[in-house]
Amino acid sequence: MPTPKFREGSGQVQGGKTDAMMTDSTSKNAVGLGHAILNKKAKDAREKRKNPDRFADVDSTTRLQSVTYERDLDDFLNTAQLADTEFTAEKQNVKIISAPGVGSSSAANPFLLSADEERAALSKHSHYKKALRVPRRPPWTKSMTAAEVDKQERVAFLEWRRSLAQLQESEDLMFTPFERNLEVWRQLWRVLERSHLVVQIIDARNPARFRCEDLEDYVHDVEGPEGEKGTGRGYRKALLLVNKADLLSLEQRRQWADYFEKNGVQFAFFSALNAKELQEARAAAEEAARREAGEEDEDEEEEEVETESDSDYEDEDSFSSEDENVGKAARAEEEAKIVDQDPRTRVLTVLELEDLFIKSAPDLSLFTPPGGQVPKLNVGLVGYPNVGKSSTINALIGEKKVSVSSTPGKTKHFQTIHLSQSIMLCDCPGLVFPQFATSKAELVCDGVLPIDQMREYTAPVELVVRRIVTPVIEAIYGLSIPRKLADEGGDGKIHAEDLLKTYAVARGFTRAGQGNPDEARAARYILKDYINAKLLFCHPPPGGISGDEFNAGQQAITLEALERAGKKKAPTTRVTKDAVTYTGPASSSPLTANKGPAGQSARSKRLDDDFFAEGTGLSDTPFRKSGKAATGGEAFVRTMSFPHQKVIGNDGRPIEGGLHIPIPVGKKHFKGARTKHRSGKGYD
Repeated sequence: MPTPKFREGSGQVQGGKTDAMMTDSTSKNAVGLGHAILNKKAKDAREKRKNPDRFADVDSTTRLQSVTYERDLDDFLNTAQLADTEFTAEKQNVKIISAPGVGSSSAANPFLLSADEERAALSKHSHYKKALRVPRRPPWTKSMTAAEVDKQERVAFLEWRRSLAQLQESEDLMFTPFERNLEVWRQLWRVLERSHLVVQIIDARNPARFRCEDLEDYVHDVEGPEGEKGTGRGYRKALLLVNKADLLSLEQRRQWADYFEKNGVQFAFFSALNAKELQEARAAAEEAARREAGEEDEDEEEEEVETESDSDYEDEDSFSSEDENVGKAARAEEEAKIVDQDPRTRVLTVLELEDLFIKSAPDLSLFTPPGGQVPKLNVGLVGYPNVGKSSTINALIGEKKVSVSSTPGKTKHFQTIHLSQSIMLCDCPGLVFPQFATSKAELVCDGVLPIDQMREYTAPVELVVRRIVTPVIEAIYGLSIPRKLADEGGDGKIHAEDLLKTYAVARGFTRAGQGNPDEARAARYILKDYINAKLLFCHPPPGGISGDEFNAGQQAITLEALERAGKKKAPTTRVTKDAVTYTGPASSSPLTANKGPAGQSARSKRLDDDFFAEGTGLSDTPFRKSGKAATGGEAFVRTMSFPHQKVIGNDGRPIEGGLHIPIPVGKKHFKGARTKHRSGKGYD
C-alpha cells in the first residue's frame, strides 16, 4: 500500500483517502460541530414536547435582560405576546399615536417641573400611594404542570401591567421606568419563597426613593415554607438595611431613625465601604506583623476586587480622588468628635450585622418540613440597582464572591452564597420598582438609570446645580463659574449650561469639528461624581425640613476643608492672553463670600470702564498716530463711533487695527505651474 503524501498548501492527501477533518460540501452525512449543535437543539425540542415537566426554559442572555422602558409600538407588541393574542393589521391604515404626557421619554420632554407643579404632583402621589403594588406570583401547587404555572403567571403579570397603565392614563400620573420583563420578576419571586428573612437594601442618600413599602407587605403574604398555596400562614420577616450610612452625619441619621420608628419599620445603618476598608487595613496590619516576625508564606495569594467602570471615567480619577478624600476625611473628623450614645444611629460592623440577621430572623422550626431537619437561615437581599447589594455580600464574606460594578444591573440572576454553617445569603438582581416621579432626571441622579445611556443631560445636571451650593461646586472642581445677570438676560444664578461649559473648557473637552465645549461628556463626569458622593447631597425624611437645611452642616464642613487645602482654580479659557477672545480670571474672593446676584456683570463693567475712561472720549476731529504721524506729525482720521467701524471682542473691549497679513519677502511669485496646452493645429 503506497504511503500517503501531503501536498503543501492544501488540505488533501495524495495516495490515500480524504482527511477526516475535511468534509465534502456535497456529503450527505451531517457531521461537524455546527450540525451537532443543530441536532442537539432539535433533539431537546422533541424531548420537551414529550416531557414538558422535566424542562425549565431559562435563557440568561435575553430572557433575563432588564427592560425598564419601551416605545409605544414595543409595548403594544409585548403586551400582545404576553396575552397570546393573534392580530392582523391593515398596512395602509396603521397609525401609531403617542398620548401627550404619557410614556414620553426625557429626550422629548427634558424640562423640570416648576415649584407649584411639583407640589401638586407630590400631593397626587401621596393620594395614590397604595395603588403602587409589586406584581404577586399567582397561587400555585405542586400538582400543576409547568405550562399551567407559566400561563397563570403571564396572565397575572399582564393584569398588573394593565392596572398601572389605566392608573397612569386616568389620573394623568407619571411613573418612573419600572421593570417590564417577567423573567426578572420571577427571580424576585424565587428569592422571596426561599428566604426566611428578606433584607431590603436602600441608599442612605435617598431612603424614601429606594424603599418599596409594598414589598414589605408582600413578604408577609408569601405562604408556607416554599410559597405553595394552602400550606399555611407565612412567617417571613423584613428588615430595612440603610447602606452607605457613612455619608450621613449623626444628626441626619437621628432624623431618619425617628422617621423609621414612627412608621414601625425595623432598620439598621451599615456601610459596605467602611467594612471593606476595615478589612483591608486589618489585612495590611497582619501582613506587616508577619514581615516583622520574618514569616513569609508564598503559597497564599490575595484576590483583588476588580470594579468595572467606564474607561473614560477612570481618567478623571486623577482630578477627583484627592478632593473626595479631603471631604471624606473632614466628615470623619467631625464624626469622631461626637460621642454617639444612641444605638439606633450606630453604623454596624460586619459581625454586628450578622448577629442582627440571627436576631431578626423568624423561628426556623416553622419552616421545617414534616420529618425533616431545621433548615439554614436564608437571608434574601433585594433592592434597586446600584444600592450596594453585591458590595454588602462581599463585605460580609470578606472576599470577592460576587461581581461588583458601578453600572446598575450587574447581577443578572439570583445566586446563593454560604456565609457560615447556619446562614446562607441569596442575592437578587436589582429591580426598578414602580414609583411616582416628576421626571427621569431624578432617577439618573439617584443612579437607577445608567448615565451612559441617557440622551438628555441638562435636566439631571440642573438638579445637581440646585442641590449643591455654588461655592462647594467651585471649590471641588477649582472653577470660577460665570453667570448671566439681569443685563445679560439671566437671573444671576448658576444653571446647568453655565457649569457644563465651564467644566468642559477647564478639562479640555471639545467636540470634533468646530471645537465647541463638549457638554454631553462633561455632564457624564459631573453626574458620576454626584452618584459616587464626590458631590454629596442627602435627602431629608418626608414631611421634615428642606434639603438645603438638611445638608447645610455637611456642606459647610466640606467647604471649610477644601478651602484649607488651597486648591488652585482651573483656567476659564484655553486661549492665550493676547488673543481677542481672552477672558480674564474672576476676582479672587473667599469661597464663603456671598454668591448672590450682583448688579452688573464683569463684562459689562469692563466695557463701561473703557468707554468712560479719561482721554477716550470722542472729539470733533480725533487724531491718531498713523500715516504721516510716523514721521512725527498727526494725520486726520475718520471718527470710529459705529458698530461696523469697530469690532468688540468677547471681553467687551474694541479690537484696534485691521487684520494683519504678513507681506512675503523675496522674489517668490504665484504663477501657476506649467501645464500642457493644445497647439490648435488641425482646427479650422
